[in-house]
Amino acid sequence: MLPRWHILLGALFSLILFIFLPNISPVFIILFFLSSFLIDFDHYATSVLKSKKFLNLWDSFGYHKMKYIEQQKEKKKGIKKKGDFHLFHTLEFHVLIGLLGLIWLGFFYIFLGMVFHSLLDLFSLTYAGVIYRREFFLFNWFKKSKVFN
Repeated sequence: MLPRWHILLGALFSLILFIFLPNISPVFIILFFLSSFLIDFDHYATSVLKSKKFLNLWDSFGYHKMKYIEQQKEKKKGIKKKGDFHLFHTLEFHVLIGLLGLIWLGFFYIFLGMVFHSLLDLFSLTYAGVIYRREFFLFNWFKKSKVFN
């Protein structure tokens, strides 16, 4: 899902939270909103690591557009391979932030924003028929990576 949709849907859901749950601190609503799309920072980090050069944000969008075109070609040929690894999208990272929410309530709202984002991604990937491209578990990535083999 493109960042603009995460921003738009995150803003809409934040507004709904603000209206229907007025007792929630505006700071926590803002944390929810920001985390609903800033989780995608790992996409930028991946593009920098893969290209081995510092990219501006527009270059990173170009990198991911190229990867999308590549993904579409592979899909047409029936090739099902994993895409780039995104640390912030893993279950383990979500659990870590959720556990930090037991220490400070702000992390709980960051966790909720991340879960909101990940659910949107799941729907989008499933609808596009490419859910196999995402690695959801950090431990699986470690097992399959060349770092430990």
